Amino acid sequence: MAKSPTARATAPDTVWLSRGRHVGSGAEESVRQRLTGLKDDGEIDDHLEYDAPLDDVERHAFEARWRVADDVVVRARLTIGPPSDMDDAREWVLVAEADRPWELDWPSPAAMFWPEDASWDHDLVPGLRFRESNALPADEKDLKRLLKDCGRNTWSIHVVVHEAMTPDQLGQRPLAPLMPASLRHRIVEHRAAPDQYRIVNWALYDLGVRVPRGGAVVLPGAPPRPGYEDHDFTVRSVFLDGSKPTELIDRLVRYAGLPRPLAPWAEQATAELRDDWHLYTVDEARALVAQYSEALKAMTKSRDLYREAAERAHEALAAFREGSATPAVPAAREEPRKRGGFSLRALTKPLERVGGGGKLLRPTGNEAPAPETDSSGRKDDKGGEDGEPSNSGAESGSSERGTP
Repeated sequence: MAKSPTARATAPDTVWLSRGRHVGSGAEESVRQRLTGLKDDGEIDDHLEYDAPLDDVERHAFEARWRVADDVVVRARLTIGPPSDMDDAREWVLVAEADRPWELDWPSPAAMFWPEDASWDHDLVPGLRFRESNALPADEKDLKRLLKDCGRNTWSIHVVVHEAMTPDQLGQRPLAPLMPASLRHRIVEHRAAPDQYRIVNWALYDLGVRVPRGGAVVLPGAPPRPGYEDHDFTVRSVFLDGSKPTELIDRLVRYAGLPRPLAPWAEQATAELRDDWHLYTVDEARALVAQYSEALKAMTKSRDLYREAAERAHEALAAFREGSATPAVPAAREEPRKRGGFSLRALTKPLERVGGGGKLLRPTGNEAPAPETDSSGRKDDKGGEDGEPSNSGAESGSSERGTP
């Protein structure tokens, strides 16, 4: 019987996740300066950095804590990996979690760690950036390969916008700044030129979606998010005149609210944020110390109880050995257990009772019993058993005849 595939866990609604690449040098210094400036301005409560290697892979981690909506605490962790062998870019993973479900109008965690002028906003798919509108390749094969990679190898939200006509300078501006704050650094915008309408839909055929002429469509991703239907995330027309695309923003917000199956890297990042957190407040540190103290007391008590029980057991064993040098042996049974199987004695015993105790087999001549004699040495001439004459007289007569 075929086994059903294991369903992936979905991201908690309190978690914000993103992943990208930093191109160039000075990634750690850029983050360090950004966090220090926000701490001095009172925008964040505190921050911390440390080395966080994983499976012999060198990584550097930054943690920060701030508040949104007056009293909601946000804890975030940015991990920067080693340089890539191909383009010297460094992959980064950013995860943040709030004390209540995440709201898209809260500040983007990416903006809390990264400065505006750093080259950190590259998607995992080479050539794409978060804060810009990315023109699709002119070559058909390159275009199809790019959209295929976007649908399978990224955590970002990809939206394809087709230009009904060549837009002016206002229409060429990226749509990311018009989005809610927490969506701006998770969306990759693709622009298709007016003459690429057929080619784009040909490339999107494998993903099961189509972009309307002069409209937009949100790509489903791989695997598609539960509840995704292409008609629910398709916009018939997008006016690229610098105005706010309200309908498209509504589709993107709805898509961001769908359950997100966690990829292995996202599940690991969420677990590290929760289980390997370092930046504690004073109250949290005191509570953690108290928790460790209680656990240590419980372990000590358990150890003492075990030691006491072991000592009592040894004392009882010693007393037993001193009071009873020879251990008691249970008495044997009076009658041994009867063994099963064939027994000749068991078969002949009932026949003997029927015959009145007589012998079943008459002895042969060679086995005849010796005649009885009295005290004078004479042989007894009485008959044998059951009144039969004895053979001893015949033997005596023949002996006398032979005497001279």
